[in-house]
Amino acid sequence: MAHAVVEMLRPAPSTQWLILALLTLVSGSATVKLPSIPAHISVSETFLFSSVLLYGPSAGVLTASLDAFIITALSVLRGERNPPRILFNLTAPPLAMWVAAHVYAWTSPVPPLENSVAGAGSIGLLILPLLLFAVVYFVFSSGLVACAVAIAKKTSPFRIWREHFLWVSLNYFGGASVAALLVAYTRKFDWTALGVTVPLLLVLYMTFRSSMARVADATSHLEELNALYLATVHTLAAAIDAKDQVTHGHIRRVQAYSEGLAAAVGIRDERLLKAIRTAAILHDTGKIAIPEAILNKPGPLAPEEFSVMKKHAAMGADIISSIKFPYPVEPIVRHHHENWDGTGYPDGLVGTEIPVGARILAVVDCYDALTSDRPYRGRMTNRDALEIVLSRRGTMYDPLIVDTFMSAFPALVQRLEAVEQTAEVSVRAPAAAADFALGARRISESA
Repeated sequence: MAHAVVEMLRPAPSTQWLILALLTLVSGSATVKLPSIPAHISVSETFLFSSVLLYGPSAGVLTASLDAFIITALSVLRGERNPPRILFNLTAPPLAMWVAAHVYAWTSPVPPLENSVAGAGSIGLLILPLLLFAVVYFVFSSGLVACAVAIAKKTSPFRIWREHFLWVSLNYFGGASVAALLVAYTRKFDWTALGVTVPLLLVLYMTFRSSMARVADATSHLEELNALYLATVHTLAAAIDAKDQVTHGHIRRVQAYSEGLAAAVGIRDERLLKAIRTAAILHDTGKIAIPEAILNKPGPLAPEEFSVMKKHAAMGADIISSIKFPYPVEPIVRHHHENWDGTGYPDGLVGTEIPVGARILAVVDCYDALTSDRPYRGRMTNRDALEIVLSRRGTMYDPLIVDTFMSAFPALVQRLEAVEQTAEVSVRAPAAAADFALGARRISESA
């Protein structure tokens, strides 16, 4: 930015460039917020590209700085008080423009000086360099913002870029096209061209603003739908907890463990994470259809009773299949009692045929059942339960899931304790992580 100021002040700034700068400030104030993320865009690209075409990279950087200044000032007026974010908003656009404008200067056969564009015939010479200019500027500009948003949201920059910025490229390419016509056909920036350009930009802004409003409405509707799904899930979970007296609190603990274990395994797909979170709450839904005499029997189940109990996985999946979740909940509920070696139920799936969410749920469901009181036995110690889970590694449970569960267990316990404290409920919690970090390590080493 400092270099651009020096370059622009060596000769007196052109009056026409000052007009471009003023138009940039005006158009930059007409921002549109992108739905779901803390980012705004404007329709000032036409004047940014025109500055570079007519006056060179330094003019483009200085114009981008003015555009960034006005957008940042508006964000401060809206309540932005984060100094690093303000500094980023001021410097990221000029940096992106500096890179892109120099790429254009290196590739364009036409010198970027006022009146040097040789009329309409030169537009063919500008197409490829200008296209490269637009691509580089879009990638750097949107990429920097996507990285900043991803850091704030603790998610993938590429996912943020793909979902929220990829389609915004049309705004950049549209601005480059208008700038090419504005400069190539008039040989300089004049008021006649401006009279044609401004209405086009106004139409572009209103269209873009209307589109973003529709997207925001759709996003709001989706959030309301998700809230409805969540209410349905918790209603079913409450019904299960009320009927199955011996597993009170089991659902909440399994959900906390499942979410933590999924993250430890490396699952980043938000849809899958939501499916695991929901399935953890609903995995015992089928117990609604199991007779209470079997469900709460004060002793081991007879073989025929266990056959009835085993139906709860498929019954639960059938019950929730009528709820059109936007993520795959039903397969996880149906298959959370499948075994790695194919001896489980209801379908006898083997290995990776079992959904990964069901494999995760199987391990944490087993551990919490072993460490919970039952009418026919008392709760096991954490160490004994871990030994049983580890002994089933490769037969009943996915070896990778078991290994990750053992190594991540102290963090999973801390997660559960935090969840229970947040919920302000008084329930049995496993021992502190430090108490059996040594035991978990000993078991892993002995394996």
